[in-house]
Amino acid sequence: MNRYPVWKYVIIAIALVVGGLYALPNFFGESPAVQVSAAKPLVKIDTGTLVQVEAALKTAGISADLVALEGNSIKVRLANTDAQLKAKDAIQKTLVPDAANPGYVVALNLLSRSPAWLSALHASPMYLGLDLRGGVHFMLQVDMQAALTKRAESLSGDVRTSLREKSIRHSGINRNGQTIEVGFRDAATLAAAKIVFQDQFADLQTVDAAEGAEFKLTASIKPEAARRIQDQALKQNITTLHNRINELGVAEPVIQQQGLDRIVVQLPGVQDTAKAKDILGRTATLEVRMVDESTEARGAEAGTGMVPFGSERYLERNGQPVIVKKQVILTGENLTDAQPGFDSQTQEPTVNLNLDAKGTRIFRDVTRENVGKRMAILLFEKGKGEVVTAPVIRTEIGGGRVQISGRMTTVEANDTALLLRAGSLAAPMEIIEETTIGPSLGAENIAKGFYSVTWGFLAVAVFMCLYYMLFGIFSSIALAFNLLLLVAVLSMLQATLTLPGMAAMALVLGMAIDANVLINERIREELRNGASAQAAIHTGYDRAWATIFDSNITTLIAGLALLAFGSGPVRGFAVVHCLGIMTSMFSGVFFSRGVVNFWYGRQNRLKTVSIGTVWRPDGGSALKTES
Repeated sequence: MNRYPVWKYVIIAIALVVGGLYALPNFFGESPAVQVSAAKPLVKIDTGTLVQVEAALKTAGISADLVALEGNSIKVRLANTDAQLKAKDAIQKTLVPDAANPGYVVALNLLSRSPAWLSALHASPMYLGLDLRGGVHFMLQVDMQAALTKRAESLSGDVRTSLREKSIRHSGINRNGQTIEVGFRDAATLAAAKIVFQDQFADLQTVDAAEGAEFKLTASIKPEAARRIQDQALKQNITTLHNRINELGVAEPVIQQQGLDRIVVQLPGVQDTAKAKDILGRTATLEVRMVDESTEARGAEAGTGMVPFGSERYLERNGQPVIVKKQVILTGENLTDAQPGFDSQTQEPTVNLNLDAKGTRIFRDVTRENVGKRMAILLFEKGKGEVVTAPVIRTEIGGGRVQISGRMTTVEANDTALLLRAGSLAAPMEIIEETTIGPSLGAENIAKGFYSVTWGFLAVAVFMCLYYMLFGIFSSIALAFNLLLLVAVLSMLQATLTLPGMAAMALVLGMAIDANVLINERIREELRNGASAQAAIHTGYDRAWATIFDSNITTLIAGLALLAFGSGPVRGFAVVHCLGIMTSMFSGVFFSRGVVNFWYGRQNRLKTVSIGTVWRPDGGSALKTES
């Protein structure tokens, strides 16, 4: 009656082993570390850089626990924070001799002390939130007016293209702030242009007026369109920051909207504010412009003349100057994807770009009209532009697929594609608030959270053992298993644990033991009604299950609501809360019954069970059921 089949014990054994393995890395803690990464796309992190770092540490007399090249960064694990600060200064002095033009970013970080064999099993500790691990917090203000100005600039180019396609002649198109002014010589042309605006530019509202013998049409962005553009700009900035930080390997960043024009960025584990600012600022934008091939421009390239009006001077990767026109044909906003590849004929590394519908149309028209001329593709990072390539247009290019090549290595092609995939900021941002939380404060919060969970568990376990005797011990074992399983699941999911999450973990302990209280009381009730010990255990578990399931499902619904509509600390609480409910149902019923069946199920003629004192319902003498 009360015997589990072998396969159920196999499931319990697997859950114990897997839970123990994946919960174990959380008990090793973290060590102070120094992380070296590239500050520019052309700077490489390789074995040569690793040798330089090791030499710098040796010269400074610093002994490191680990110096390893992992992905695109070098990580140096040290024994304490004093050695960490000394190592940072030594490495900085070696790799960054010119602070005004840094090639590397040397930042403070934290690394897990987990042994290599656990890492080989992909067992990693939970990510810790900013309040537990320390790190940096930024509040960024998005310049919404700049987003509208940028949109007006884009629309002015579209207006020029549309009027040309409709063969509508105008006397000039000018952008004045966030308005577009178009001049016409007669009323008939003005009327035709107004029809184009109505049909193709739903985001613009127009006003026309006579200016002497000519007419001027002034177009401005509608208020509802402005609100939509601002909302899209904010979302694009958040997406761009996510892509950039994720691709640089910062673990579990928090990037979320606050209010109408602000973004909160939290980078747990990053102790260097300068490093964090560098991560936020490292977004690359792509621009396509035509090369100025006039006589004055060639003189400027040779260094014998001035740059012509309406053009700018940029350098190619080999240092060769190129004079390009200021008018931007395409930007990174028209990109849908950027991937590294190889030219099918020359086998040179390339970057393959995919354009959206608008970009495809513009690129096709421009290449058709400028066959035989040079087109420059520029990459801007931190406000500095560089000509990636300036090829000659051989023929019209359609289909939305563009290939960039030009003396790039494979690594450079990968880096360029990575930066372009990360996208561009739709509007500039300014840091208006920054906070650094040190690891010592985080360690104090961890200790307090750990003590609250530990003492809560011990208090519950002692009460259960005193009140339910041996069944209380079974319940305490199931509670410990539930805690182990919860930590393991959080680690496997690489969830971020915050202080509210630790509060949810302590709350889960009280909720998890509730299932065992229901089961134990149901067994007591069956014993009071005269059932045999084995029958009481069997009926108690079966009848308590429906109540346990209903109560946990309703609580889970409330937790899912917090998860869906909450943010920040509330969401962190909800994650642990929901996972804890599911693990408590498994441990409180399936696991605890397995333990009870293992202990009592082998006894065919069970006389008594140790479940405390059972009182008769009629108020008569007490029936002792302790063994």
